[in-house]
Amino acid sequence: MMSIIIPAYNEEDNIENTAAVIGGIMEENGIDCEILFVDDGSRDRTWELIEGLAEKNRWVRGLKFSRNFGKEGAIFAGLKHCKGDCAVVIDCDLQHPPKLMVEMYNLWKQGYQVVEAVKASRGKENPIYGFFAKSFYGMMKGSSNIDMNGASDYKLMDRQVIDALNELPERITFYRALSAWVGFKTTRVEFNVAPRNAGTSKWSFKKLFKFAMANLTSFTNAPLHLVTVFGIIFFIASIVSGILSLVKLCSGQYQNGIIPVVLFSASLIMLALGVIGYYLSKIYEEIKGRPRYIVSLDTDKSKDASK
Repeated sequence: MMSIIIPAYNEEDNIENTAAVIGGIMEENGIDCEILFVDDGSRDRTWELIEGLAEKNRWVRGLKFSRNFGKEGAIFAGLKHCKGDCAVVIDCDLQHPPKLMVEMYNLWKQGYQVVEAVKASRGKENPIYGFFAKSFYGMMKGSSNIDMNGASDYKLMDRQVIDALNELPERITFYRALSAWVGFKTTRVEFNVAPRNAGTSKWSFKKLFKFAMANLTSFTNAPLHLVTVFGIIFFIASIVSGILSLVKLCSGQYQNGIIPVVLFSASLIMLALGVIGYYLSKIYEEIKGRPRYIVSLDTDKSKDASK
């Protein structure tokens, strides 16, 4: 059986259509499946619709968070609670083409344990977003040696891979990178990002920036190394500046340039403290050991209670 994990946040316009489209594709191709919606603390009718679908269809299941914990929490909740021999994570808005799951499933049957769907194109996207995405993935590859170019959350994973991810102890997770970090036999398939079926994107520039910073610091120490590099460069520059000042002093042409140097060095120190402080805040979050998410409702338990 294949589990299809669908994080959902304020997706009342997509829930029913997504379930119908994916269910139809699975039935048409004779693939036994469960569709697991994870409601990430939605404020609209998302959970009500999921409950309705779960009552009518044995292959639909829903989990509801006690509040909004973010997409990473929803993905890992799905991986923790899914029952399939393999699982696919797919977006609720159908920008990930659901028909591709059949090809991914067939590759899994051939022995691949991770089938990654990578973006051949990013569809209609703000050029600024595209630039930052490429820069982020470039930094990830340079610092962690994980190639995430075109990466997405759209992946199929074998049960052994799912179990390996569920055993990871960290609270701050980055699913796209962790699913590559665990290894296993992997292959890739390409897809073009489709327009949203309905609704609007929940990702603002501010949320994307915070997401990138959290994942960059949780998976690599590149920013700390960058501060070290800046420190070395400034040290060399200060030596050169000191020599030039000494030469000018001896020639009677000396001018006081200490204020710009002090301001620059102070700003560099504040930057370094900010980066170190950010890492300390992440360490603080990890050592508290709070759960990644809290599940308040489960349609499976509701079904059992009604019997």
